[in-house]
Amino acid sequence: MRVLLCPDKFAGTLSAPEVAAAVADGWRTVTDGDELLIRPLADGGPGFVEVLAEALGGQRLPVSTVDPLGRPAAGEILLTTDGATAYLESAQACGLHLLGTAERDPKTTTSYGLGLLVAAAVESGARTVVIGLGGSATNDAGAGMLAALGVSPLDPSGAALPYGGAALALVDALDGVPRLRGVRLVAATDVDNPLLGLHGASNVFGPQKGADRADVLLLDAALERFAEVLERDLAGCPTGLGTLPGGGAAGGIGAAILALGGGCASGIGVVTQATRLDAALDSVDLVITGEGSFDHQSLRGKVVAGVAGAARDRGVPCVVVAGQVSTGRREAASAGVTDAYSLVEHFGGEERGGLDAALSRPAAGLHALGARLARQWSR
Repeated sequence: MRVLLCPDKFAGTLSAPEVAAAVADGWRTVTDGDELLIRPLADGGPGFVEVLAEALGGQRLPVSTVDPLGRPAAGEILLTTDGATAYLESAQACGLHLLGTAERDPKTTTSYGLGLLVAAAVESGARTVVIGLGGSATNDAGAGMLAALGVSPLDPSGAALPYGGAALALVDALDGVPRLRGVRLVAATDVDNPLLGLHGASNVFGPQKGADRADVLLLDAALERFAEVLERDLAGCPTGLGTLPGGGAAGGIGAAILALGGGCASGIGVVTQATRLDAALDSVDLVITGEGSFDHQSLRGKVVAGVAGAARDRGVPCVVVAGQVSTGRREAASAGVTDAYSLVEHFGGEERGGLDAALSRPAAGLHALGARLARQWSR
């Protein structure tokens, strides 16, 4: 039997390669006669560069940057062998995981550190820079990133605005031009939400970054004002910026990339092409994918949705392993998911400490689920 293992990370616990290895090791305790194809995946969020480096090779260049509060942070860019394309991920500079719970405040967090990564990619000589978007702690529509690239938002007095999304309510003009040297930017995004409105960055993702209802309303209005100024003052910015699909990714960084003349691409699409996932899918009998939380957002452009849909199109069963599962069976089945297994349930359910065990012993749980799947599926 040929089995394809292509999970995403389990955020906060295991990387995608670690998830795949744990399931594979468990499978092999039951049978060593099956061929396991391991293709760890990412959708643009944390782990994007790691997965692409494993698939593409190239050169990983360390870059000193800052986190969402301006503290020193370590980042990197992946430069392809021919030097034509650079890959980076916003989460290394803007990631929610870089902040403690009490530090989360999208009114003040900044994407400036991402701008430092983009600047380093431009200086590397690459002609295309692909930016993985996801897992961010920011809601500043990329204003910090733009500032790092030479475009500063100003208040009515002509002073530079403080960092953070809330300050953009006072934006009156832009100063400077982007220092991109003709480089094309591509947002590799895991969502298709627009920048503004009920389905926009502030309303949908702001609460998980620390925003209460009053903050959400303030931020959405601030980003609406910023979008107006970008359209007016930034050469090449498309009209209707606030409604474009993908603009709401990573707290609106997607919109900033679009404003700079860049484009959006499916994060999972970028990775599947690099890992040659389609060729692997054509040759297997079973697909196992997964992520930390399999919920309603999983079916909107994320790894599980992309993998399950591709497996369904080929008539191949697709099994999901996750820390938690909250997606209904009918909804999952319509997306191509044959079955889903939860670490929380494996460890006895939430009432018996299953959640704590899933967070503290994910590798052990995935190892056990791998063995269980082998007993159920291996011929």
